[in-house]
Amino acid sequence: MNTLEQDTNIAIVRYFIVAAITWALIGMSVGVMAAAQLYWPALNFDSEYFQFGRLRPLHTNGVIFGFVGNMIMGTSLYVVQRTCVVNLTGSLLVRFVFWGWQSVLVLTFITLPLGFTSSKEYAEPEWFVDILIALVWLSYGFLFFRTIARKTVDHIFVSNWFYGSVIIVITMIFVVNNLALPVTSTKAYYLFSGASDAIIQWWWGHNAVGFLLTAGFIGMNYYFIPKATGRPIYSYRLSIINFWGIIGFYTWAGTHHLVYSSAPVWIQNVGIVMSILLWLPSWAGAYNSYMTIMSNRERLKRDYIVKFYLSAIFYYALSTAEGPLLAIRWFNGIAHNTHWIIGHVHSGALGWVGLTCIATFYYLVPRLYGRTELWSPKLLRWHFNLAHIGIFLYIVALWIAGIGQGYMFQHQLDDGSLAYSFVDILKFIDPYMFMRLLGGAFYVTGIVFMIVNLYQTVKAPAVEGAQLKEAI
Repeated sequence: MNTLEQDTNIAIVRYFIVAAITWALIGMSVGVMAAAQLYWPALNFDSEYFQFGRLRPLHTNGVIFGFVGNMIMGTSLYVVQRTCVVNLTGSLLVRFVFWGWQSVLVLTFITLPLGFTSSKEYAEPEWFVDILIALVWLSYGFLFFRTIARKTVDHIFVSNWFYGSVIIVITMIFVVNNLALPVTSTKAYYLFSGASDAIIQWWWGHNAVGFLLTAGFIGMNYYFIPKATGRPIYSYRLSIINFWGIIGFYTWAGTHHLVYSSAPVWIQNVGIVMSILLWLPSWAGAYNSYMTIMSNRERLKRDYIVKFYLSAIFYYALSTAEGPLLAIRWFNGIAHNTHWIIGHVHSGALGWVGLTCIATFYYLVPRLYGRTELWSPKLLRWHFNLAHIGIFLYIVALWIAGIGQGYMFQHQLDDGSLAYSFVDILKFIDPYMFMRLLGGAFYVTGIVFMIVNLYQTVKAPAVEGAQLKEAI
């Protein structure tokens, strides 16, 4: 292999990780601004380009596709090389995947505020951006699977099962959900409409969460938690249950978003049943990672990176217990269309996904740049505390607001009229919107601390030969 290809194998992972950190700060900062507007509406400055309706998709796209997308691509290309004991080939394709994905994100951040949107949740970019997404994603999949095909070991490591499932499932649901007929250079009409469109949209929307935000991070944990703890995965049998359970149940669960809608009742019921069944493989995976961590209690006591991973596992267990509950009809009737749902989403997003990424950043970045330790363990501890305070404030505020909203939406007087007006409900949730804003601000402050710590770590002199030298 030539020097250019060797350099590319290291550089591509660095690029994706740096991009993930950058988009995390951008996407989360936009989220804090959107949360501030919910408490202080004047912060939209009477601008059509800077109001909540346009900031919110920037926040979700920046976090899901900027932060998470770059993280999954970067870590998967790192893990697949390490576990298959083979390097990537094709430096031009590698560069296209990275710069193509950043182009997608920049186009999204330009077009959405200007009003060019499909209005489909988590699939807002218009058709011309979708085509670029498809080209980049298929190129990334080819790069990943070609590396597996060239492996020099007999087995396929479990993390690669999960990363591979992300690539395959996201390809399938993205293509179907975005089938459209372009009518102008900036507008297309989608093939599905009405209830059919809602079913297809939540087949996409929930599985974007299920695979980008769940399966990808389970795969990440199965590689990096054993690395961080110095212990093997607790049970490969549980990892098999975890994998096939998610593959078998998750793709059917999206219609729990359509309970009490015009979607056929049997389709709603399938979503409810599959959501409940997801409890088993989800907790099997959580238990597997938990026992891996607990097999090295001494490391856990002193290593805040491992503490971050353990906290992430707890939030994964919490959010995957809450999700099936929220899918049950009577529970859904209280919680749906309230801030309880936003609290549930962010217990997974900030707790499970966010803390997993943070731990992986702290573990991986020094190794990618040939450093042996972090610049400031004290700053790491501060980040740990800020992140947990932020998550606690955020999700507790929205749980309380959501339970109150659910009650107030449904409470009736003796004559059948509603006991509370919409304005009454807004007044009730007002203090919890501030608490939510405060929680988000704490969390983003922790991200800033992490960036400072990692930047100073990378600035330190490299240790000769330390780069990417740990054992498979």
